[in-house]
Amino acid sequence: MTLKACHCCGQVHRLAEGSESTVGYACTRCGTTIASRARSQRSSQRAAAAAMAALLLFPAAIFLPILEIEKLGHRYHSSIVGGIVELYAQGSWFVATIIFAFSIVLPVLKLVTLLELCWFRWLEHHHRATAYRIIEFSGRWSMLDVMLLAFLVMLIKLSGIVEFQVGPAVVAFALCVAMSIVASMLFDPHSIWGE
Repeated sequence: MTLKACHCCGQVHRLAEGSESTVGYACTRCGTTIASRARSQRSSQRAAAAAMAALLLFPAAIFLPILEIEKLGHRYHSSIVGGIVELYAQGSWFVATIIFAFSIVLPVLKLVTLLELCWFRWLEHHHRATAYRIIEFSGRWSMLDVMLLAFLVMLIKLSGIVEFQVGPAVVAFALCVAMSIVASMLFDPHSIWGE
């Protein structure tokens, strides 16, 4: 006899030995399908693959030129890291630090922590909940998707003023944002306590 809690309402069910692996067992209280261990593992593997893809795309998204602007005969290449370095050079320490923290540190922290929970599992059980809270916190405060929207708005507004071309980092950046969102959606928090 195995006990399994519904991930939606928390109702605890007694399952027969063979029924835990059966997909399609419904909760008696809310009707939600109770995920099996195999289904939870597949969800973790997919979330880890998406997080790894986002992590591999991240260096290209922040180091490659994201925009090439031509204004009054001068051409400027700009990347995210280049913009942060320029802000530090101009003395805007506070703004540069905020952009660095919310656009680089927190997204990387979120992706690495997600990989730890899905694949590596170096942390003990009681530390995994804290790691999941870090993912939730950093996901709320990381600015990748907000930066992508701001970048698109800027392109639309500048279209009549200056001549610009998008750089190779735009594709990597958009894919990185998409993979980060997919990884967060696929991750099953109940897999934290499974082995």
